[in-house]
Amino acid sequence: MKRDLLLALLAAWFPAALSAAEPKPSAKPNIVFILADDLGYGDVHCLNPKRGKIATPEIDKLAGQGMTFTDAHSTSAVCTPSRYSILTGRYNWRSHLQSGVLGGMSQPLIARDRLTVAAMLKQNGYATAGVGKWHLGMTMPKPLTQGNIADNPTTRGFDYFFGISASLDMPPYAFIENDAFTEAPTAEKDLYMKRRGPAAPGFEAVDVLPMLTKKATEWIGSHKDGPFFLYLALNSPHTPLNPTPEWRGKSGIGTYGDFVMETDWAIGQVVQAVDRAGVGDNTMILLTSDNGCAPYIGSSTNVDPMPHTQADVRELEALGHFASGDRRGYKSDAWDGGHHVPFIVRWPKTVKAGTTSDRLVCQVDFMATCAAIAGCKIPDGAAEDSFNLLPLLQGGDRPVRETLVHHSIAGRFAIRENKWKLVLCPGSGGWSDPKDAQATKQGLPAVQLYNLADDIAEQRNREASHPEVVKRMTVLLEQIVADGRSTPGPKQKNDRPVDIRKSKSEDVAPKQ
Repeated sequence: MKRDLLLALLAAWFPAALSAAEPKPSAKPNIVFILADDLGYGDVHCLNPKRGKIATPEIDKLAGQGMTFTDAHSTSAVCTPSRYSILTGRYNWRSHLQSGVLGGMSQPLIARDRLTVAAMLKQNGYATAGVGKWHLGMTMPKPLTQGNIADNPTTRGFDYFFGISASLDMPPYAFIENDAFTEAPTAEKDLYMKRRGPAAPGFEAVDVLPMLTKKATEWIGSHKDGPFFLYLALNSPHTPLNPTPEWRGKSGIGTYGDFVMETDWAIGQVVQAVDRAGVGDNTMILLTSDNGCAPYIGSSTNVDPMPHTQADVRELEALGHFASGDRRGYKSDAWDGGHHVPFIVRWPKTVKAGTTSDRLVCQVDFMATCAAIAGCKIPDGAAEDSFNLLPLLQGGDRPVRETLVHHSIAGRFAIRENKWKLVLCPGSGGWSDPKDAQATKQGLPAVQLYNLADDIAEQRNREASHPEVVKRMTVLLEQIVADGRSTPGPKQKNDRPVDIRKSKSEDVAPKQ
């Protein structure tokens, strides 16, 4: 009250001084993209109230303040390819990575000449920052302890980067700031799954989530005059499951639940930082996850140090927690549990609070949406698979997209067309049973067709009764592949030939 009175008096007496002291906020909206790592749709309590046992008050609050998309997907059921699509607006399988994920010291997946959402926004006046897990490849120095890191996020459109090179269970175990390690990786450590590798002596898994949260909130506070774009890619609740001491035991269903709760806290801290900066009304906050929950987490895991074996998700299900909600499968799979993800948008100036949309959307649509928000024009050779979601955010209900291509860890394809989903493999396409080789031995059909309008759990394969649908959707997928894009515009080239039937693929190892 006193501050408001003082500002009113200053405005009357010294208007010029006041405008100099308090610059007008940017007319362009700020954009904060929060990407959780392996957070299942059913891990968010408000999205799965009947079969979810983990409290997520901060995410629930965010949903109450914005719009929840109930049919939202990542392009892939694993993390590297999903991140590629988010930042480029292009299907991941158009790149040279057509199955699996990168390692912590892999070469860059995003080509230097490919426009990213960060570069696009930077060209249009935005300050841009990437904080967290990159997992899209960097060119590491040789030896690792000497020289700078080339092809880091600051060469892909970000003004600033702080984070880790890949998943927290992949070396090098060290923080990176812009193009250098904050502490040289002169030691060796094994944080998870016997993946021993270079590490900074002071680097510990338990410190990563709090540090990323701290860096993100500080950056927001120092850029409140905007416009700004923050891409925050959390390391959690991906393994190693290592919540800080104050969160251990909080969930009542084991370490995974505790880590989800700490992830929820971190998200709340970022939202609060936006509001503290006084830019909440003019900031679009988008929360999602890179894929579904990992099937190898469970309730009986321990921390400090992490074991090299994990219980699987069936332990959580025995306790009444279903991390995929009512969908089939988990991370890695072509079934919906692999790629059906939380997708919540808060933007008070535009998005009506407490609303939902059941329209089909995808994370690949982020780039076209940002272009519409910032008034950018996307060139023909960029964001080839990205559709603008702004009409939905503004309250419209017309479909933005009618088709969507899914991809599993083994490179197996699936395609959605309205209510129909066609899966071009006999099994999960990933780690869930039956895996593809198992399904073939069981004599299951080579393809699966589901009507999601009455079979959301993908239990009744209708390929035999609807061969015309199988044929039409297969031709549609072949056309999307051949055109090099799924949006209107000139045809483009994929980075390498694409085999939608993966005739030479085999089952993949059950962890990454």
